Amino acid sequence: MSSSSHSAIDLSFRSYAHIGAPDRHDFVQLVLPLSGQLLLEIDGKQGKVDTQLGVVIPAHAWHAQHSQVANHSIVVDVDAAVVARSGWQRLLDGSYTAIGPGARKLIEYLGVMAQQRALTPAVVTGWTPLLLDTLLLGEPQPRSRLGALLARVQAEPGLPWSTASMAHFANLSVSRLHALFREEMDTSPHAWLRQQRMARACDLLAAGDASLAEIALAAGFSEQSALTRAMRDGMDVTPAAYRRACRDKWEKWSTRQ
Repeated sequence: MSSSSHSAIDLSFRSYAHIGAPDRHDFVQLVLPLSGQLLLEIDGKQGKVDTQLGVVIPAHAWHAQHSQVANHSIVVDVDAAVVARSGWQRLLDGSYTAIGPGARKLIEYLGVMAQQRALTPAVVTGWTPLLLDTLLLGEPQPRSRLGALLARVQAEPGLPWSTASMAHFANLSVSRLHALFREEMDTSPHAWLRQQRMARACDLLAAGDASLAEIALAAGFSEQSALTRAMRDGMDVTPAAYRRACRDKWEKWSTRQ
C-alpha cells in the first residue's frame, strides 16, 4: 500500500494478488473487503480478513497483504491526527473489526460508486465519516448523517427532495435537521437545496443544448419558470442569458487558442 501524500481522509478501491515488499505509512488505514479474502501480516502477526471482518493498520506499522482468490476491498486512509482527536480513537484498540449489516451496506454502496468511477471528493468526504461511525459506534452521529445527506443530494439534486425527505434520509427529525444546517452551514435545508439545484442547472446550461424546460426538470425544479425565478433571485440572471454568456466566453477562449 502506497505511502503517497493524501488528504485527511482518502478512500480507494483495490485488489491484491501476490505478496509484495512490506510497507508502512504515517496514517491509519482500514481495509474493508467487498469480496474475496486477504491474508495479512502486520508487525509480524498474521491474520485474514473477508466480507465479515475488516482490519485496521496503525500508523507506522509494517504490513504486507496478498490473496490467492479474486478480491476487491474498500481502503480508507485516515490521518492519524484526525483519529486521535475524534471518536474514532477506538480504531486503534484492536487490529480487526467486525463488519455489521449497516457497515456492509455502506461498503457495498461505496464499492458501486468506485466501479462507476463516481468516488468524487464530495462522496468521500460525505460518506466516510458515516462508515467509520457505523463500524465503531453502531449508531452514526448526527453530523456524519448530515455529511452523507449533503453528498447524496449534491450527486442527484434533481430527485424530488424536500425538507421532510432529507430528514428521513439522514434519520433525523425535521427540527434537528434544521438545527444542524444552522450550526454547520448557517443556512436552512430549503435554501441549501435550492443552491444545489441552481448549481446543477448552471452546469447543464453551460455543458449542452438541452431545452431550458428539460434542464429545469433535471435540476429538480417543477418547471422552467421556477428555475428562471430562482436564478433571477439568486444570481440576477435568467437561464437563457446565463447560457449565452457561457457560450460567448467559450467562443472567445476558442479564438485565442
